[in-house]
Amino acid sequence: MPRTRAAAPPKEEPQSEEKKTLVSAEKPSKTFILPSSTSANARLLFLPNPESGELSLYFFCPERGIFEFTVVASPPTAPRSILFTPAQQSTTPSEDVKEKYVPTTASVAKKAELLVATPIDALFFLTHLFSTSTKSGQSLFQPLDDIIDSNDDLPPHFRHVLYDETFRSTLLARAEAICETVEAGDEKMFRFSEMKFLTELIGKAERMAAQGLPASLEERFIRQALAAPLMSVKREDSLTCQTPKEDEASSKSEERQNSPSTVATTATPSVSTPAGESTPAPGEDSNSTDHVARLQRIATALSFMKESYLSQALSSRIDEMLASQESPLDFKPLHDRLKQLAELRAEAFASRSMSDFSRKRGLDDDEAEARAEKKRKKDEEEKSKKVAQSQGVRNLKKVNISGMKKMSDFFGKSAAKKT
Repeated sequence: MPRTRAAAPPKEEPQSEEKKTLVSAEKPSKTFILPSSTSANARLLFLPNPESGELSLYFFCPERGIFEFTVVASPPTAPRSILFTPAQQSTTPSEDVKEKYVPTTASVAKKAELLVATPIDALFFLTHLFSTSTKSGQSLFQPLDDIIDSNDDLPPHFRHVLYDETFRSTLLARAEAICETVEAGDEKMFRFSEMKFLTELIGKAERMAAQGLPASLEERFIRQALAAPLMSVKREDSLTCQTPKEDEASSKSEERQNSPSTVATTATPSVSTPAGESTPAPGEDSNSTDHVARLQRIATALSFMKESYLSQALSSRIDEMLASQESPLDFKPLHDRLKQLAELRAEAFASRSMSDFSRKRGLDDDEAEARAEKKRKKDEEEKSKKVAQSQGVRNLKKVNISGMKKMSDFFGKSAAKKT
């Protein structure tokens, strides 16, 4: 009876943990850059966005304050990824630790995105509370706890921030900066003041302007916005603007300047302008130019805060107060300068459109030169082709083929047969 050999047991595959390739990080995968030296009670909370009112993710530390997250991501044109690897131990673990140690594998986040925690002032969150109480007709002095309790639809995380004992002193200080206060016994009562809130915003904007805006914002919103346009001047006007008397006077003055006796007296020190700085126009005071640039920086900072942290209704109210005579800062010099620049740009655009007619002949000459250059290149190409052809090909081209059928006529469709 034949014996059959039992099948060999399958070979055990080696441990795949060592040869395991990189895997994608589990979703959701976010990388947070949090501040250092935070307390143990710091948490990630969902708070209402001051601008839209929608719940957004914030980092709250009772000792450090509230932080918003600024997303730093790679551009779509140059995508990047993030590699997460386990931390390396500086010392060799003991035998007991080795048995409990579970090796972790590296992972890759397909989208390189960092959420950097940046501080945000708590008064932007308080404006929603005080503006709500003002709209409901309760524009009276109230304790902060009564103002909080009057808003029943507050998110639980936001209520936790408002009632935190450690953060309470900071909250009261920021509420006092934008509210009128009165003392009622041992308790302080608040009433929202739009003028104090506007003064606080202007103070923030002035500090931002004093520290200096980023280079990209400075170039786009300050230098380009306040740059005077270049007026187009016809060459014929500049050449014919001098009269014969002026020519004689200029020639005499040149002779005097070239004489040895007047060289020392006519020499004046030259003043160089640093690169990247605009020179004020003739008749324009440099101090007024600096003042207008400062006002433009403050207006840019205010615009950023209004669009990022204020509701649309409150932002409109701030614009009305800035345009009124009660504004803490006068923006009239800036508005006048911007209006003047708009008129100059309109004149420059009109002068350029009129000068297009005078440049027509010059454009025609350029087009004629371009056509001549194109024809010359074409002739050179034909000449080079003729040189490359053989004598037989050139003789065949001279043959008279008029009246002869083409080769394609012999391979056409046959005519339909008659029945």
